[in-house]
Amino acid sequence: MVATRKIKYLIIGNSAGGIGAAEAIREVDKAGAITIVSDEPYPAYSRPLISEYLAQPYPVEKMAYRKPDFYEKNRIKTLLGEKVIQVDPDKHTVKLASGTTLAWRRLLLATGGTPILPEMEGDRLKGVFTFNRLDDAKAIDGFLNQYRSKVRAVVIGGGLIGVSVTEALVRRGADVTIVEMKDWILNTILDEEAADFEVQALAQTGTNIITGHTAEKINSYLPGEVCGVTLDDGRVLPCQMAVIAIGVQPRLEVVSESGIKINRGIVVDRRMATSAPDIYACGDAAEAYDFVYGKNRLTPVWPNAYEGGRVAGLNMAGKSAKYQGGTAMNALKYFGINIVSAGLVTPPDDSYETLINRYNGIYRKVIIKNGKLAGLVFAGDIEKSGIVYNLMKDGVDVSGFKEVLIADDFGLASLPDLVWRDWLVGAPPEGVTVVTSIEEPEELVIGD
Repeated sequence: MVATRKIKYLIIGNSAGGIGAAEAIREVDKAGAITIVSDEPYPAYSRPLISEYLAQPYPVEKMAYRKPDFYEKNRIKTLLGEKVIQVDPDKHTVKLASGTTLAWRRLLLATGGTPILPEMEGDRLKGVFTFNRLDDAKAIDGFLNQYRSKVRAVVIGGGLIGVSVTEALVRRGADVTIVEMKDWILNTILDEEAADFEVQALAQTGTNIITGHTAEKINSYLPGEVCGVTLDDGRVLPCQMAVIAIGVQPRLEVVSESGIKINRGIVVDRRMATSAPDIYACGDAAEAYDFVYGKNRLTPVWPNAYEGGRVAGLNMAGKSAKYQGGTAMNALKYFGINIVSAGLVTPPDDSYETLINRYNGIYRKVIIKNGKLAGLVFAGDIEKSGIVYNLMKDGVDVSGFKEVLIADDFGLASLPDLVWRDWLVGAPPEGVTVVTSIEEPEELVIGD
């Protein structure tokens, strides 16, 4: 079946980037046809909340990213549970797994990421899971409900996903062991000292953490069922379930043969446009501008996806917009510990300056290059971390007041008058909201 009438705006992906684009399009074009295609059968939901769903009680309805009438109110047609398998830039069409072909005028690729799955014996056994989507959380929930006794679980990977699913499993009463190949957990987003806050919190729950090792095999003693995980040093960790949480990579299979320029992700310019005419990309699948590094990089975090989607949507609808850039940015609250990081967390060489303040269980660290902020880590007390993030995003020269950024009593009043008055009376870039405090991960969503 081939659609003969071209859809004005076709969006592949129904998460932060896709929703951001649809909202931006409707701000400019009130009537143009918008269709969103997603292989997930659900209306848009907040993906970071799948751990809350698994931990229970947390109803799916509370995970909704927009109100139930969002699609109807914005006249958006949805094709949920439909998988796109091919993009043809020359014909301006996409092909669905169902056999349908859709024609479009402008296309957004907000395909997101997919779990990294290493080749490992036993990775298809019953009791082996990933943790990236609501269906993953539902599958783990169903598995846990089969057991009346305490379940032993091994989480392979100690990054954001690994620690997130660990917290949910602990809250469900499971005994958990984390296996992390690097020297400390959360090593891509935290330095070792900040990560130790989480290590101590995990230890209080009885969670075992093994670093510097990898899982080589998932074992089975009954046909098809997990009984343990074998590490690279020969140790065997008995368990009934294993969660592979090594990381996420851009989901690129739909464009692999399209001719669209790809590096690690889909390469886009500051308009979020790809190398193909009328095709845009955003979110976890896109390599977009990182204002800390000054070049395109993968920055797979929710706020960047939304903001990039908005920029793409505005340009798709004919209004000129420029992506101000994003960077790695995370707000954590696992096991009650508040931590925020953004940009660099460890200086790559001696050309960077690092300032650290530790006091009363609070940790503040900023990294500076040529007078401008290149990274931050706040742990314990993160209330003013948003101010520091905005100084970094705006490229403010902090060399004249850098020490106050990590001071015990740091706040807006600590900044020179010219800096904070500009924020109070000036207008931030279009689509960007100045954040002065960060308490929950959702507050990191910029422009929403």
